[in-house]
Amino acid sequence: MRVIFALFALSTVAACGVETVGTAATGAAIKKQELEQGQATMQQMQQRIDDMNRQAQQRAEQAGGER
Repeated sequence: MRVIFALFALSTVAACGVETVGTAATGAAIKKQELEQGQATMQQMQQRIDDMNRQAQQRAEQAGGER
């Protein structure tokens, strides 16, 4: 009887460990996806900033040439 109880307890604890590992892996995958999305957004915003800076530079050059 003790052996059966010990095996049951061991299998229950092992199942909890498997669930925890699965949850951690899922959480890590979500964080990775969030990081990749954040990096893509940052690149898009940097591109927009660069475009606006180029436009401002062009306007400044045009304004300087009109004088």
